[in-house]
Amino acid sequence: MTDFAEEIKQLKDDLDKAKSKRYRYEARMEELKKQRKKILNKLEENGVKPEELDDEINSLESKLQKAISQAKELLPQDILND
Repeated sequence: MTDFAEEIKQLKDDLDKAKSKRYRYEARMEELKKQRKKILNKLEENGVKPEELDDEINSLESKLQKAISQAKELLPQDILND
């Protein structure tokens, strides 16, 4: 014969575990929403729209590479090679 009390206890334990996970995931979701809002605010402060972020990153990388190239050109190579 099946032990209904044991099955009910197991179901209750599983339900408690599921509730605990749900609360943790809800807390994590709130944390992620706050982080997202903070990032979006920072982007707005810098005049960048989220949909333009990839283009902005590419533009900044290009400017940085150009600045590095210019800095290398300004270094006196004859002194560095001694």
